Amino acid sequence: MRVAVLQLNAQGMSSTKLYNYVRIAKKQSVQVLVLGEYILNPFFKELQTMSTSMIQEQAKHQSRILKELSTTYNITIVAPLITLKKEKVYKNIVKFSPSSTSYYEQQILINYTHWNEEKFFSNPIKPIESPCIFYVQGFKFAMMNGFELHFDELFNKLNGKNIDCILLPGVSTFESFERWKNLITSRAFTNNCYILRANRIGTYKDKDGMWEFYGDSFLASPNGEILEHLGNREELMIVDMSHTEVVQARRLWGFKEAINKRQ
Repeated sequence: MRVAVLQLNAQGMSSTKLYNYVRIAKKQSVQVLVLGEYILNPFFKELQTMSTSMIQEQAKHQSRILKELSTTYNITIVAPLITLKKEKVYKNIVKFSPSSTSYYEQQILINYTHWNEEKFFSNPIKPIESPCIFYVQGFKFAMMNGFELHFDELFNKLNGKNIDCILLPGVSTFESFERWKNLITSRAFTNNCYILRANRIGTYKDKDGMWEFYGDSFLASPNGEILEHLGNREELMIVDMSHTEVVQARRLWGFKEAINKRQ
Protein backbone atom coordinates (compact mmCIF):
# COMPACT_ATOMS: atom_id res chain seq x y z
CA MET A 1 0.00 0.00 0.00
CA ARG A 2 1.50 3.31 -1.09
CA VAL A 3 0.42 6.39 0.91
CA ALA A 4 1.64 9.99 0.96
CA VAL A 5 1.63 12.86 3.46
CA LEU A 6 1.46 16.38 2.08
CA GLN A 7 3.10 18.75 4.58
CA LEU A 8 2.10 22.36 3.85
CA ASN A 9 1.29 25.65 5.52
CA ALA A 10 -2.22 27.13 5.38
CA GLN A 11 -3.41 27.43 1.77
CA GLY A 12 -6.53 29.57 2.12
CA MET A 13 -8.65 29.41 -1.03
CA SER A 14 -5.70 28.60 -3.28
CA SER A 15 -5.69 25.15 -4.86
CA THR A 16 -2.59 25.36 -7.05
CA LYS A 17 -0.28 23.40 -4.76
CA LEU A 18 -2.93 20.76 -4.09
CA TYR A 19 -3.36 20.13 -7.82
CA ASN A 20 0.40 19.97 -8.39
CA TYR A 21 1.11 17.58 -5.52
CA VAL A 22 -1.83 15.30 -6.29
CA ARG A 23 -0.55 14.94 -9.85
CA ILE A 24 2.93 14.07 -8.51
CA ALA A 25 1.46 11.56 -6.05
CA LYS A 26 -0.58 9.89 -8.80
CA LYS A 27 2.50 9.53 -11.00
CA GLN A 28 4.18 7.74 -8.06
CA SER A 29 1.21 5.31 -7.74
CA VAL A 30 0.04 6.76 -4.42
CA GLN A 31 -3.37 5.40 -3.41
CA VAL A 32 -4.08 7.50 -0.30
CA LEU A 33 -3.00 11.11 0.36
CA VAL A 34 -3.17 12.65 3.86
CA LEU A 35 -3.06 16.34 4.85
CA GLY A 36 -2.35 17.90 8.24
CA GLU A 37 -4.75 20.10 10.20
CA TYR A 38 -5.47 23.73 9.37
CA ILE A 39 -4.03 23.54 5.88
CA LEU A 40 -7.32 23.91 4.03
CA ASN A 41 -8.75 26.21 6.72
CA PRO A 42 -7.16 29.01 8.76
CA PHE A 43 -5.81 28.12 12.19
CA PHE A 44 -8.35 27.84 14.99
CA LYS A 45 -7.41 31.22 16.46
CA GLU A 46 -8.03 32.88 13.10
CA LEU A 47 -11.36 31.09 12.66
CA GLN A 48 -12.57 32.76 15.85
CA THR A 49 -12.40 36.14 14.09
CA MET A 50 -14.13 35.05 10.86
CA SER A 51 -17.81 35.23 9.98
CA THR A 52 -19.69 31.95 9.58
CA SER A 53 -20.52 32.88 5.99
CA MET A 54 -16.83 33.17 5.15
CA ILE A 55 -16.04 29.87 6.88
CA GLN A 56 -18.87 28.20 4.98
CA GLU A 57 -17.75 29.60 1.64
CA GLN A 58 -14.25 28.27 2.21
CA ALA A 59 -15.51 24.85 3.35
CA LYS A 60 -17.68 24.43 0.25
CA HIS A 61 -14.83 25.49 -2.01
CA GLN A 62 -12.32 23.07 -0.45
CA SER A 63 -14.81 20.18 -0.48
CA ARG A 64 -15.51 20.74 -4.17
CA ILE A 65 -11.79 20.83 -5.00
CA LEU A 66 -10.99 17.66 -3.02
CA LYS A 67 -13.89 15.73 -4.56
CA GLU A 68 -12.75 16.81 -8.01
CA LEU A 69 -9.14 15.79 -7.34
CA SER A 70 -10.14 12.43 -5.90
CA THR A 71 -12.34 11.61 -8.88
CA THR A 72 -9.98 12.95 -11.56
CA TYR A 73 -6.90 11.14 -10.24
CA ASN A 74 -8.61 8.08 -8.72
CA ILE A 75 -7.01 8.70 -5.33
CA THR A 76 -8.37 8.71 -1.76
CA ILE A 77 -7.71 11.99 0.05
CA VAL A 78 -7.95 12.29 3.84
CA ALA A 79 -8.10 15.89 5.05
CA PRO A 80 -9.19 17.76 8.19
CA LEU A 81 -11.92 20.19 7.22
CA ILE A 82 -14.12 22.71 9.02
CA THR A 83 -17.83 22.43 8.16
CA LEU A 84 -21.03 24.23 9.07
CA LYS A 85 -24.51 22.95 9.91
CA LYS A 86 -27.26 25.45 10.73
CA GLU A 87 -24.71 28.21 11.41
CA LYS A 88 -22.73 25.98 13.80
CA VAL A 89 -19.07 25.18 13.14
CA TYR A 90 -17.77 21.60 13.34
CA LYS A 91 -14.31 20.06 13.16
CA ASN A 92 -14.01 16.93 10.99
CA ILE A 93 -11.67 14.65 9.14
CA VAL A 94 -13.09 13.89 5.71
CA LYS A 95 -12.29 10.98 3.42
CA PHE A 96 -12.78 11.80 -0.24
CA SER A 97 -12.72 8.79 -2.54
CA PRO A 98 -13.77 8.54 -6.19
CA SER A 99 -17.02 6.82 -5.20
CA SER A 100 -17.96 8.39 -1.85
CA THR A 101 -17.27 10.98 0.84
CA SER A 102 -17.17 10.09 4.56
CA TYR A 103 -17.08 12.51 7.51
CA TYR A 104 -15.51 11.72 10.88
CA GLU A 105 -16.51 14.29 13.48
CA GLN A 106 -13.70 14.74 15.97
CA GLN A 107 -14.87 13.34 19.31
CA ILE A 108 -12.42 14.86 21.81
CA LEU A 109 -11.20 18.41 21.28
CA ILE A 110 -8.47 20.40 22.99
CA ASN A 111 -9.91 22.42 25.88
CA TYR A 112 -6.95 24.25 27.41
CA THR A 113 -7.13 27.90 28.39
CA HIS A 114 -4.81 29.07 25.61
CA TRP A 115 -6.26 26.68 23.00
CA ASN A 116 -9.91 25.87 23.60
CA GLU A 117 -11.35 24.21 20.51
CA GLU A 118 -14.01 22.44 22.57
CA LYS A 119 -15.58 25.80 23.45
CA PHE A 120 -15.48 27.18 19.89
CA PHE A 121 -16.61 24.19 17.83
CA SER A 122 -20.05 22.59 18.12
CA ASN A 123 -18.87 18.96 18.09
CA PRO A 124 -21.12 17.19 20.62
CA ILE A 125 -19.79 15.81 23.89
CA LYS A 126 -21.15 12.26 23.96
CA PRO A 127 -20.04 8.65 24.58
CA ILE A 128 -17.00 7.61 22.56
CA GLU A 129 -17.63 5.82 19.26
CA SER A 130 -15.26 4.01 16.93
CA PRO A 131 -13.06 6.19 14.74
CA CYS A 132 -13.88 6.07 11.03
CA ILE A 133 -12.65 2.86 9.34
CA PHE A 134 -12.27 2.29 5.61
CA TYR A 135 -10.55 -0.02 3.14
CA VAL A 136 -8.42 0.69 0.11
CA GLN A 137 -7.65 -2.45 -1.89
CA GLY A 138 -8.01 -4.65 1.19
CA PHE A 139 -5.74 -2.49 3.38
CA LYS A 140 -7.63 -1.39 6.49
CA PHE A 141 -7.34 2.22 7.68
CA ALA A 142 -8.71 4.10 10.69
CA MET A 143 -8.51 7.84 11.02
CA MET A 144 -8.50 9.97 14.15
CA ASN A 145 -7.38 13.43 15.12
CA GLY A 146 -3.92 13.83 16.64
CA PHE A 147 -5.25 14.98 20.03
CA GLU A 148 -7.47 11.89 20.25
CA LEU A 149 -4.37 9.66 20.28
CA HIS A 150 -3.99 10.42 23.99
CA PHE A 151 -7.16 8.54 24.94
CA ASP A 152 -7.32 4.79 25.52
CA GLU A 153 -11.08 4.82 24.99
CA LEU A 154 -10.70 5.34 21.24
CA PHE A 155 -8.29 2.44 20.98
CA ASN A 156 -10.71 0.27 22.96
CA LYS A 157 -13.22 0.88 20.17
CA LEU A 158 -10.68 -0.39 17.63
CA ASN A 159 -9.94 -3.62 19.54
CA GLY A 160 -10.55 -6.66 17.39
CA LYS A 161 -10.90 -4.64 14.19
CA ASN A 162 -7.37 -5.49 12.95
CA ILE A 163 -6.44 -2.03 11.69
CA ASP A 164 -3.40 -1.93 9.40
CA CYS A 165 -2.78 1.82 9.67
CA ILE A 166 -4.09 4.76 11.69
CA LEU A 167 -4.04 8.01 9.73
CA LEU A 168 -3.33 10.82 12.19
CA PRO A 169 -3.73 14.38 10.88
CA GLY A 170 -2.76 16.91 13.53
CA VAL A 171 -1.32 20.34 14.21
CA SER A 172 1.57 20.47 16.66
CA THR A 173 3.57 23.40 17.97
CA PHE A 174 5.57 24.58 21.00
CA GLU A 175 8.52 22.23 20.35
CA SER A 176 6.48 19.16 21.27
CA PHE A 177 8.06 16.74 18.78
CA GLU A 178 9.77 14.44 21.30
CA ARG A 179 6.55 13.95 23.24
CA TRP A 180 4.60 13.21 20.05
CA LYS A 181 7.29 10.86 18.77
CA ASN A 182 7.19 8.85 22.01
CA LEU A 183 3.39 8.74 22.11
CA ILE A 184 2.95 7.72 18.47
CA THR A 185 5.67 5.06 18.41
CA SER A 186 4.30 3.60 21.67
CA ARG A 187 0.75 3.43 20.31
CA ALA A 188 1.99 1.90 17.05
CA PHE A 189 3.95 -0.74 18.98
CA THR A 190 1.31 -1.69 21.54
CA ASN A 191 -1.35 -1.90 18.83
CA ASN A 192 1.00 -3.45 16.22
CA CYS A 193 -0.15 -1.17 13.41
CA TYR A 194 1.31 1.63 11.35
CA ILE A 195 0.57 5.20 12.43
CA LEU A 196 1.05 7.90 9.82
CA ARG A 197 1.26 11.35 11.34
CA ALA A 198 0.61 14.45 9.20
CA ASN A 199 1.52 17.81 10.71
CA ARG A 200 1.55 21.25 9.07
CA ILE A 201 4.20 23.95 8.84
CA GLY A 202 4.08 27.74 9.09
CA THR A 203 3.38 30.19 11.91
CA TYR A 204 0.59 32.04 13.64
CA LYS A 205 1.23 35.17 15.70
CA ASP A 206 -1.01 36.63 18.38
CA LYS A 207 -0.56 38.97 21.35
CA ASP A 208 0.88 36.13 23.43
CA GLY A 209 3.61 35.23 20.98
CA MET A 210 4.44 33.04 17.99
CA TRP A 211 2.92 29.64 17.32
CA GLU A 212 5.33 27.72 15.11
CA PHE A 213 4.05 24.57 13.41
CA TYR A 214 7.17 22.51 12.93
CA GLY A 215 6.23 19.71 10.54
CA ASP A 216 8.01 16.47 11.44
CA SER A 217 5.37 14.27 9.81
CA PHE A 218 6.44 10.64 10.04
CA LEU A 219 5.51 6.99 9.69
CA ALA A 220 5.74 4.67 12.71
CA SER A 221 5.94 0.92 12.12
CA PRO A 222 3.96 -1.89 13.84
CA ASN A 223 7.19 -2.57 15.77
CA GLY A 224 7.32 0.99 17.13
CA GLU A 225 10.08 2.33 14.88
CA ILE A 226 10.14 5.51 12.80
CA LEU A 227 10.46 4.43 9.17
CA GLU A 228 10.18 7.77 7.32
CA HIS A 229 10.41 11.31 8.64
CA LEU A 230 10.01 14.81 7.21
CA GLY A 231 11.69 17.99 8.43
CA ASN A 232 10.18 21.44 8.83
CA ARG A 233 9.71 22.38 5.17
CA GLU A 234 7.02 21.97 2.54
CA GLU A 235 7.38 18.37 1.41
CA LEU A 236 5.57 15.34 0.03
CA MET A 237 6.46 12.10 1.84
CA ILE A 238 5.64 8.85 0.02
CA VAL A 239 5.69 5.63 2.06
CA ASP A 240 5.01 1.96 1.41
CA MET A 241 3.22 -0.18 3.98
CA SER A 242 2.70 -3.93 4.09
CA HIS A 243 -0.17 -5.90 5.60
CA THR A 244 2.30 -8.77 5.99
CA GLU A 245 4.47 -6.65 8.31
CA VAL A 246 1.44 -5.92 10.48
CA VAL A 247 0.58 -9.63 10.76
CA GLN A 248 4.17 -10.56 11.53
CA ALA A 249 4.42 -7.97 14.30
CA ARG A 250 1.23 -9.26 15.92
CA ARG A 251 2.49 -12.83 15.81
CA LEU A 252 5.92 -11.83 17.12
CA TRP A 253 4.75 -9.85 20.14
CA GLY A 254 1.50 -11.70 20.84
CA PHE A 255 -0.26 -8.81 22.58
CA LYS A 256 -3.66 -9.55 21.06
CA GLU A 257 -3.28 -13.27 21.65
CA ALA A 258 -2.59 -12.66 25.34
CA ILE A 259 -5.83 -10.70 25.68
CA ASN A 260 -7.90 -13.12 23.59
CA LYS A 261 -6.98 -15.97 25.94
CA ARG A 262 -8.56 -14.07 28.79
CA GLN A 263 -11.86 -13.16 27.17
